[in-house]
Amino acid sequence: MNTSSLIRETFEKNSGILRLKPVFVPRRFSKPGRRLKLHPDDYFALGTKRGAIKERWFSSVINCMNGPLAAPDEGLSYVETDGGGGAITLRDFVTELGAALIGRKLIDQYGTWPMYSKFFDYAEPLFHHVHLDFAAAARVGRLGKPEAYYYPPQLNSYAGEFPHTYFGFDPDVTPEMVKARLFDYEKRDIRITELSRAYRIELGTGWYTPPGVIHAPGSYLTYEPQWNSDVNSVYENITAGEVYPIDFLNENCPSDKKADLDYIMSLLDWEKNVDPHYKKTYFRPPIACPQTSEGFCEKWIAYGNDYIAAKELTIQPGQRVTVRDPAAYGCILVQGHGLFGGYQAETSVMLRFGQSSGDEYFISEPAATQGIIIENKSQWEPLVILKHFANNHPDTPK
Repeated sequence: MNTSSLIRETFEKNSGILRLKPVFVPRRFSKPGRRLKLHPDDYFALGTKRGAIKERWFSSVINCMNGPLAAPDEGLSYVETDGGGGAITLRDFVTELGAALIGRKLIDQYGTWPMYSKFFDYAEPLFHHVHLDFAAAARVGRLGKPEAYYYPPQLNSYAGEFPHTYFGFDPDVTPEMVKARLFDYEKRDIRITELSRAYRIELGTGWYTPPGVIHAPGSYLTYEPQWNSDVNSVYENITAGEVYPIDFLNENCPSDKKADLDYIMSLLDWEKNVDPHYKKTYFRPPIACPQTSEGFCEKWIAYGNDYIAAKELTIQPGQRVTVRDPAAYGCILVQGHGLFGGYQAETSVMLRFGQSSGDEYFISEPAATQGIIIENKSQWEPLVILKHFANNHPDTPK
């Protein structure tokens, strides 16, 4: 059977619900938080030169930007197919099925599924960095990167070494003060977070981070719905004792701008960075959705932006419900087990690298609109699912 036929057979046989394989991503910097439900022996599954595995990606049709040693398909989600055909990328499913999978609006506007999500799992704070806006990213052939954060209690039994996140700069900081620090990037520890402000992370809540805002994520595992991009510029040269070369700062600048501090400073959206009411503007406490059936509840956990959205769905023990959404989405189980559509679904406890799982799915727009039957098979625990959407869910709080 050819790939096209296998894609359509898998889609139709499973009523528009696709089961995805786990996608684990190494990073060559920092220290892993070890909360990804990955076997302890597998955190260096791709070799020590690649660094430890620190992220798991969901519903991804893009490659991660991960250096010359990365595999050609690193970061891409794969769909488990029927009929002995192995796995096929979600990107190939989107290309083959188009609007039948993700809806006419997303196909017409973007030509593909335009977002992905991840678990971000670092034991130490990450470096102070900024994601490029769409204009700056286009100059190096990439997309801008807005992103949202949510801190699921189920995956955060310990807080890591620094459960605080820096956002922007203190309102009294000037561009000249930041530029002076960057001037010394290769000379000393510039301690740029001395100019920033940190907020202690509160489990069960989140933030929205627009492109152009500098930030240094804290050490809780974070669920991160984001746009189809993996592009940043690192403004902190030493973090938790680890030294970062200047190419971390300028690697996403045009070749004639890599030594231009004025250009590097222009990557910052200055007004957003020094917003005196930053938390009021970008903090995202959960918002309860209207109850549509007994036995389950949903909360918006990412909202208030033009790109991405997410919900947390909780189904009580022993309950069987039908959950509807007017848009395609991906999802990941974080607690419990049961039935998800026609699948036996269960939260992963310990995965080997390369192993299949029953905790991640992608739901087509027609299947989501018709409604997914979900049953919690536990007598004691809730079934909790995180659902990530693009920007076409009409009920997303503004």
